[in-house]
Amino acid sequence: MSHTTAPTPSAAVLVVDDHATARQSVVDVLRQLGHHAEACSSGAEGLAALGRRAFDVVVTDLQMPGMNGLELIREIERRRYPAQVLMVTAHASISTAVEAMRLGAFDYLEKPYDVDRLEASLERALRRGRLQATELLTHPDTASSGPAMIGQSDAMRRLRDQLARIAATDETVLICGESGVGKELVAQTLHANSPRSHTPLVSLNCPVLSEQLTESELFGHCRGAFTGADTDRVGRFEQASGGSLLLDEVTEINLPLQAKLLRVLQERSFERVGSSETRSVDVRVLATTNRVLADEVAAGRFREDLYFRLNVLPVVVPPLRDRGTDVLLLAEHFLQTAAARLHREPLTLEAGARDVLETHRWPGNVRELHNVITRACVLADGDSISAGLIQPWLRQDHAGAQCHSPHTADRATAPYAANTNAAGPNAAADHDSSPATLPFGKSLAEIERDMILATLERFDGHRAQTAEALGIGVRTLSGKLRLYGVAPREKGLSRAS
Repeated sequence: MSHTTAPTPSAAVLVVDDHATARQSVVDVLRQLGHHAEACSSGAEGLAALGRRAFDVVVTDLQMPGMNGLELIREIERRRYPAQVLMVTAHASISTAVEAMRLGAFDYLEKPYDVDRLEASLERALRRGRLQATELLTHPDTASSGPAMIGQSDAMRRLRDQLARIAATDETVLICGESGVGKELVAQTLHANSPRSHTPLVSLNCPVLSEQLTESELFGHCRGAFTGADTDRVGRFEQASGGSLLLDEVTEINLPLQAKLLRVLQERSFERVGSSETRSVDVRVLATTNRVLADEVAAGRFREDLYFRLNVLPVVVPPLRDRGTDVLLLAEHFLQTAAARLHREPLTLEAGARDVLETHRWPGNVRELHNVITRACVLADGDSISAGLIQPWLRQDHAGAQCHSPHTADRATAPYAANTNAAGPNAAADHDSSPATLPFGKSLAEIERDMILATLERFDGHRAQTAEALGIGVRTLSGKLRLYGVAPREKGLSRAS
């Protein structure tokens, strides 16, 4: 399905190239595209021009007498000029262009390049520059602003404004949203911009622990409190003293333990498991959920008094399908980070792939997009990603309907509805595709196997590098390889006998 892309806003572009014909050619193309373009014949002239006025983008040749392109990039970064840099290079110097990107260049163009490639790279560079400007205005103190929340949509602007107001307080925050929208990132941002930013943010993933272990993790225990309690243990509340505690998916805590959690929120005191000594604690609590807590209360699965105690400052994280062009901003970001992690040359998204990404509804939200982009970066053969490569991995749009509870849209007491099907709250997050949505007949397990083996092959059988690139542990990787009947070696793969 095709769509009309909004025209790129006019930009100020500086072209730096010692070759007069090539320099003028780029200037002519940029002016035809509606941009203001100036030209310089050397890196020194380019720096002088950047000192006189602000440019959105610098297009520079790599090989130039005197100050070459790499030295120019270093100076642009050192002087903190806000321009995005596009490097122009011959095929023989691709490795140097990649080094330029590590120094701060946004992208590189290989000679000879066509107008479409120049226009696409320029558009992405401008989008990145606008994003950075937005982040700077929202969080001028970048040293304490925490992780970047990428997005220029109205929904993300409103979210950032809300977080800026909430972060300065010390109140409890309930962060609501579908699986995969980035609730933990919101919690990290709140903590990083709070008066407690110099203290720890301690997290507890509530669904992964049993009732006994969850209580011990929260409050700690004394030696001999239960079987296996060989030593005293400090709980998460004590670890977070003076800082913040993130309770991830708080609805997974059972009712008896909810009563103890309520007491801590009310009285700021608790006892370790197996102890009668009351301990005081100063902790700001941040909690996340992908369920509708009002429904959980009505069903008797969540205490109403705890709900009100947590819901002091509710924050709703928008789903990716409501964030417009943020999809492409995130995709470009994930593409860059994945390429760097995989130690491969930067990849680009073909026009068809961008269409697919923009029109998909993303039932798995940002996590699904991240998985798709990482998978494509691993399996792509060339220097670009096509629509055909990513289309088979996208979940059908009807899956997104499961993320909504149709009767909660107008209920002020239900901040968000998400993934309440029988498969459990994390079902959407754990399944980015299903066999029914794959036109080539591959199951999720088969796709996972292909990605793991392709990554292993790319790293010549090096398990540690492969595990790091895939974001899993070496032991997990080794278990997968044993399952596949494949034994890694230092160079290439060998089939286990």
